[in-house]
Amino acid sequence: MKKTRSNSLRNASLCFSLSVILLSACGNKEETPAGAGTTGSSASATPASAAASAPAAPASGASAAAAPMPPVTVSTVAVEQKDLAVRLRSSGVVSPINSVDVKAQTNSIIAKVHVRDGQFVKNGDLLFTLDARTEDANIVKAQAQLAKDSASLADAQRQLKRTQDLAAQNFIAQGQVDTAKANVEVWTATVNADNAAIDGARVAQSYARILAPQAGRIGTVHVSNGATVQANLTNLLTITQVNPIAVTFSLPQRNISDALGALKAGGAPVTATLADNGGTFKGKLQFVDSQIDAASGSVKAKAYFRNDEEKLWPGAFVEVQQTLREIKEALVIPQGAVIYSARGPFVYAVESGKAVVRPIKMVQAQGAEIAVTGVTLGESIIVEGKQNVRPGAPVVERNKDAAKDPKAAASSPEAPASKASAP
Repeated sequence: MKKTRSNSLRNASLCFSLSVILLSACGNKEETPAGAGTTGSSASATPASAAASAPAAPASGASAAAAPMPPVTVSTVAVEQKDLAVRLRSSGVVSPINSVDVKAQTNSIIAKVHVRDGQFVKNGDLLFTLDARTEDANIVKAQAQLAKDSASLADAQRQLKRTQDLAAQNFIAQGQVDTAKANVEVWTATVNADNAAIDGARVAQSYARILAPQAGRIGTVHVSNGATVQANLTNLLTITQVNPIAVTFSLPQRNISDALGALKAGGAPVTATLADNGGTFKGKLQFVDSQIDAASGSVKAKAYFRNDEEKLWPGAFVEVQQTLREIKEALVIPQGAVIYSARGPFVYAVESGKAVVRPIKMVQAQGAEIAVTGVTLGESIIVEGKQNVRPGAPVVERNKDAAKDPKAAASSPEAPASKASAP
């Protein structure tokens, strides 16, 4: 019984010792992170690596924030210096320089039509003959009256001579001489009136022959033989001058001073082009209107053209191009390089591999080019890719040979991206 009790006491003491050891081991594990030199090197290494990796995350974030901007691929052109011609393009209408409606000057009947539709006539050509029998009779009547009054004048002159001779011999009084002299003057005036009546009858007779007042082309003949015409009412036909001929177009208000200066110098050259490859013709500016149209802000202008081949026809629409002046030694860039903002137009220039803002002042735009100030000769100006550029951003110029090789053009933007990702 004593051995059994002693064994049980020994077993109990062993269990107590084991429990104490286990409890101490658990306490050591909880205190290990606080001690740097405790046992369990693998356990201490794990917290050290975790402590070293913990600040690594903010370090990588800081490096990402401080990473430089990736370069933007752009295309550039160099600023050129050349003479820039200021040309104006607008639409114009061919119009005759002179156009006349021919009408009769007396009430009569068409005796004969001497022309046909579309005929070309010269100045003074006979167009119509009217019935002139009444005018012919009036001329004969006036001539007869002139003959009668001329006879009376001759008799009055003879009577005056007799009375002057008798008065010289004191056979009659001076009053009779004065009466004879007045009689001569009366008949002289009567004869003059008869001559004027004859001239008037001949003028009326001339109205029976209608002549062309100018050279040109006849339109439609509106009357025929036997038609009745009224003085200054019936339009017989229209004569239009087609050579030379005019083109009417509009000038913007900003170009009026240039046009007037060219007009004083003898007229600026003007080119008119017909649609559908109808031909191009050269002329000169001859007229600028004296008033600006308030609705459109433009002024009417007119240029004259030689039309020997008669290709320019009244009423036709043409494209007008006019050279107003020439800007000498202008700094020229493409219009596509200009960016418009609230502060005014500007361009991006490449300087030391970065985009730099260049405020500019536009002098004159012409086609795809524009003359500006604010840039220097030979400076690289960004044209393509400017929408992705910011001031100070790094830029990479696209290989100019890439446009010739589509594969190179497709692969060229990738190289800057890979370089940008390397840091």
